[in-house]
Amino acid sequence: MSVASRVLKNTSILYAKMAVTVFLSLYTTKVVLSALGVTDFGIFNVVGGVISMLTFLNNAMSTATQRFMSFAEGAGDNLRQKKIFNVSILLHVIIALIIFILLQIAGYFLFDGVLNIPVSRLESAKMVYQFMIISTIFTVISVPYDAVINAHENMLLYSLVGVLESVLRLLIALYITNTFFDKLYIYGLLMALLSIFLMLLRTAYCRRKYTECKINLRSYFDKPIFKELTSFASWSFLSATTSMFTFYGQGILINMFFGPAVNTAQAIATQISGQLGTFAGTMQRALNPVIAKSEGAGDRSFMLKASITGSKISFFLLMIFCIPVLLETEYVFQVWLKKVPRYSVIFCQFLLIQNLISQLFITLTVSISAVGNIRRFQMNMSIVHLLPLFFAYFFFLNGFPPHTIYVIFVTFSIIGAVVTLYFAKILCSLSVTDYLTDVVSRCLSVFIIVISISSIPLFFLSPGILRIIYIIGLNLIVFLISVWFIGFTKNERESLYAILNKIFVKVRTSYRLKVNSILK
Repeated sequence: MSVASRVLKNTSILYAKMAVTVFLSLYTTKVVLSALGVTDFGIFNVVGGVISMLTFLNNAMSTATQRFMSFAEGAGDNLRQKKIFNVSILLHVIIALIIFILLQIAGYFLFDGVLNIPVSRLESAKMVYQFMIISTIFTVISVPYDAVINAHENMLLYSLVGVLESVLRLLIALYITNTFFDKLYIYGLLMALLSIFLMLLRTAYCRRKYTECKINLRSYFDKPIFKELTSFASWSFLSATTSMFTFYGQGILINMFFGPAVNTAQAIATQISGQLGTFAGTMQRALNPVIAKSEGAGDRSFMLKASITGSKISFFLLMIFCIPVLLETEYVFQVWLKKVPRYSVIFCQFLLIQNLISQLFITLTVSISAVGNIRRFQMNMSIVHLLPLFFAYFFFLNGFPPHTIYVIFVTFSIIGAVVTLYFAKILCSLSVTDYLTDVVSRCLSVFIIVISISSIPLFFLSPGILRIIYIIGLNLIVFLISVWFIGFTKNERESLYAILNKIFVKVRTSYRLKVNSILK
């Protein structure tokens, strides 16, 4: 199977999963908000935000391990894969112990004057925090297994587990709606148990399916690999930790200055932007192993080509869903939640803009990691991650409104993009001029054209379902035309046309075989 066909197959599986999970996740959020209420939902978001922190940590650490696993697979070295896996297990057990100690220390300060939590809910909030710490430990230890799944491009398993998780989250939400116990306490407990169950499920599968997932440190421990992986993981961990601290710090700052109610607005905005981000992240998850394997096989030119094309497609996939939401955020929230928390609309709009900017350069970070020399890049990005919190704290002290923090983060997203381009040029031999011309310029041109034409109904129709239908229709039509003729180069159009034609031929052949079978 060709690389393009493999990526397309994996992406199709992931989109089928996403079609189920996005709907379930959004509905679950609505049920949980109704069950917990604004205050408890805000408390869970800021205290149980450790789970959100895990997204950064797990992704970064999984990327570090996956890079080495995919690199070894691209080079065809199975013995090295086994050594990498065993070294990775040992490394993540050490990391889990360190994180456990740090989170326990942090908890003492958080609940001793930092967090703005009503006294009546303080004990439940502390228990939720402990539940999330337990979940954290299991998640960190299971990172090598997630990396193996990604390196083998087993998107079917990933999708099935994702659907199962969404269904179980919904069942938990429905349960706490009807329970007579402390809803916040029970919700925190069940969410922690769910995380543990899913991690154990992935672990059991990998041990049965993949030969490299055999733990035998005596046979497979390799000191040079340990040093190499530790160095790489340390710098990845630095970047992940600062990202994690920044994401969690946003909630703490908002809580300190504006209380749990505004935390609820932040949680809802993050939920929407996160779900929309999965449309672009889905394709990227299928592409990342290809980038690492190409570098492992010594094909730098193909690696860059995959990264450049992937950046464009990721941006376009996010854009097509973001534009209708950007234009109709308030109406979408009213239909979804009925009672919309203050600031949630503007929070969501800024988050979507920030995500679109980041999407333009996100595959370049994968390319930099694939090359392997990430120390200076991660140091600079860590600074870019942390600085917005200090600026936000200063502005909040001087009476600026809550959404100021997102203006700052959008600004630093642009700064982060410049840093990424600089290091991609140095480490990957990327032509910055070509990238700005072929990716950034084309993507921004398409975005401006599509959002300008899609916004026309705003001037002639009142808010409602009819206006949304017109916006979505215009968005889709103008998007397809603009992306095909402006977004893609001639060579990219020819490649995409060949892939689409191949799919059409397969579908037509399959249909004919089924018809002939029925006629017989």
